[in-house]
Amino acid sequence: MDIGGLHMEWLEMGEGPLAICVHGFPDSAYTWRHLLPELAAAGFRAVAPWTRGYFPTAVASDGFYEVGARARDMCRLHEALGGDGDAVIIGHDFGAGAARVAAVREPDRWSKVVSMSVPPGERMAKALMGYEQLRRSSYMFVFQQSFSERVVPNDDYAFIRGLWADWSPGFDGTQDIGHFIDAVQPDGHLVAALSYYRASFQAEYRSSELAEWSAARHTIPKQPMLYLHGRNDGCIGAETAEGVVDDLAPGSDAVIFDDLGHFLHLEDPALVNQTIVSFVGQ
Repeated sequence: MDIGGLHMEWLEMGEGPLAICVHGFPDSAYTWRHLLPELAAAGFRAVAPWTRGYFPTAVASDGFYEVGARARDMCRLHEALGGDGDAVIIGHDFGAGAARVAAVREPDRWSKVVSMSVPPGERMAKALMGYEQLRRSSYMFVFQQSFSERVVPNDDYAFIRGLWADWSPGFDGTQDIGHFIDAVQPDGHLVAALSYYRASFQAEYRSSELAEWSAARHTIPKQPMLYLHGRNDGCIGAETAEGVVDDLAPGSDAVIFDDLGHFLHLEDPALVNQTIVSFVGQ
């Protein structure tokens, strides 16, 4: 379907209020394969798009992959699917930022927000001022360089496999890594995925038209939010999420799962899905 000039495709299950699930990196819409049926059973129309640049969604013709562009896509998808104010938005990793910005910029579309593995507000920016988080995030600076387009796919995407192993210790991410590879192998799609990171640091990857959208990444949504993080997250330390519930709107909640890592919704889908469905279904 055309979404504001972007061809977008998604997975879908169920009928009822929209529940849009937004994936992160290095991942794909299939990351939500465990959650979609649970949301459908709870009475939602659960939709998981491949975000801009991830095949079979198109490479963005405008070349912009900043958080504002991705958040606006989710609002446009909500409109295209006939969503109303009962919709919820759920995001993990890069999808967490997009979900929060969508909720801030067009709040009447979304009744609740679920955000995972990237803390809201300015917590991540502050964490990057410290050595430990800067060390964890060093891969982001590799992605700023054009040589990363050769490094990432080398040796059967060994770089990506290493990230998954570091971020979710002990979890076998083989299936999901395969889905990510499928989403970035067609021409132009890997550059698009890396451009998410470049847009975070380089002004030439951002659009002045989207400045207010992207600036909203530091704003806390006014809707009730569920924030989830894994204690063993090797990508973003759990210490960045300590006390986060105090930052959130009334009716919000936060859980740090002791035995889970970055891809917590894949590591223990039964536990995480129950937590999500219980919150959005209230």
